[in-house]
Amino acid sequence: MHVHASSGGSEKTSRILRFSLVVTAAYIVLLVAAGIRAHSLALLSEAGHNLSDFFALLLSLTAVYLQSRPPSSTKTYGYHRAGVLAALVNAVSLVAVSGFIFYEAFRRLQNPEHVRAGVMISVAAAGVVMNGVIALLLYRAGRDVNIRSAFLHEIGDTLSTAAVIAGGWAIMVTGQYWIDSVLSVGIGVLILWSGFGIVRETLNILLEGTPRGVKLEQVEAAMREIDGVNDVHDLHVWSIGSETRALSCHISIADIPPSVSERILRDVKDRLREEFHIAHTTIQFENVVCEVAHGCVIPVTGSTSAKEHRH
Repeated sequence: MHVHASSGGSEKTSRILRFSLVVTAAYIVLLVAAGIRAHSLALLSEAGHNLSDFFALLLSLTAVYLQSRPPSSTKTYGYHRAGVLAALVNAVSLVAVSGFIFYEAFRRLQNPEHVRAGVMISVAAAGVVMNGVIALLLYRAGRDVNIRSAFLHEIGDTLSTAAVIAGGWAIMVTGQYWIDSVLSVGIGVLILWSGFGIVRETLNILLEGTPRGVKLEQVEAAMREIDGVNDVHDLHVWSIGSETRALSCHISIADIPPSVSERILRDVKDRLREEFHIAHTTIQFENVVCEVAHGCVIPVTGSTSAKEHRH
């Protein structure tokens, strides 16, 4: 069992997430106070959006800690999927928040309320700066789905707070207070879109689907190009975590000495790592004809020359 972890990278990410939590909590308080004072649903919607961001960051921080824990006899892959589960919870929370915003916007469209546009613009301007800085820090921190889900939260907030500024200016110019409610609907749609994207990706990982951006036929073709590989079958590629891809397959080779097959195995692993970023592999060599039975490849006659590699 081999563990590859970067404690320095995890610590840097943790510091960024802790800083983001404190700043986001302070901004939520400001949004609620300003939203009540200005009678702005857009600002209160932003408070809800940022509250979901706060929990997203908190879950991401928890996931970073869990992912840094080493594998054990009961958790042989470690806790790589803790971040995936955190991302799924974050995404579901986004969908719930957007539903509340739609309901409140519909209610206010029927009975528009006076909105203080100046307060809207001032608070939203501060939000653009804050969310933009946090998004940049998260972008530099890592690209796994857990961090990316928090990053998308912040990008969505940056865009939606910028829209609040535009909406506040439009209210000041036209005096039409329904703009605030329509703006809230737009923010809700943005939240819903980002949430569904993360739900789709996390479910694909949890269901052990082919990783995003990987085509199975291309993986098979690349392996078949290796000198000494006669056939590739029973091929599976999945994600252990958002940045950890795994592969298992059977490869048919000639009846050759182990010293020769070792070269083939090394070439296959190098190709998978360089072209598809697949580092954890389980490969079985065979030199007999196989048939598929009950989802498993079973040799028809003779014995197999098998070699399993775990990394």
